[in-house]
Amino acid sequence: MKKYVLNNSINLIESVFPNYSEEELKTIRYGLEGIYITITKTIIIFSIAIMLNILKELIIIVLLYNFLRMFSFGLHANNSISCLLTSSLIFIGSSYICTIIAVSFNIKVVTSILCTMIFIKYSPADTKKRPIINKLRRLKYKIISNSIMIIYVFLLFYVDYKFLQNALLISMVMQSFLISPISYSLFKQPYDNFLYRKEGFNE
Repeated sequence: MKKYVLNNSINLIESVFPNYSEEELKTIRYGLEGIYITITKTIIIFSIAIMLNILKELIIIVLLYNFLRMFSFGLHANNSISCLLTSSLIFIGSSYICTIIAVSFNIKVVTSILCTMIFIKYSPADTKKRPIINKLRRLKYKIISNSIMIIYVFLLFYVDYKFLQNALLISMVMQSFLISPISYSLFKQPYDNFLYRKEGFNE
């Protein structure tokens, strides 16, 4: 289904914009693939959440997690099926777990310190397909992502709503793991991709 949608979309774009180069069409296809995966993944995950009556909790965790990931980036699944399965498991599981667990103050302190240290050292973490080559851009992403992390830590100890505390904490833990070299090593993906500039790649 994905190939059918992408191929027909590219054919339509080629017919409307015949002057697009092969490289430009590849870039467009990559973007369309990301949109397709995001839409289908969102529909499936939100449908499961509705059936389990945890839609509100899911929305909160998705927003918190993606806002933190927006400038720190991190590991991506090797293919769309893996992305769907892991995303469903993580987001649905997290939404449910955050409604029932109670985390002690000491664990919050230790976890927030570890997550902040990981962000300071490893954010932003790029991928082979999208290496962040520009040094100033990397610095900007590091400053913004670490600022967001500090805000999350502050909120973690400021808000009284247990679920929101848990959602903040689990978002911090998940994203800290996904920007660390450990996650890249476990899933056999290259790390520090910005060091390996590809000829003709502009960032």
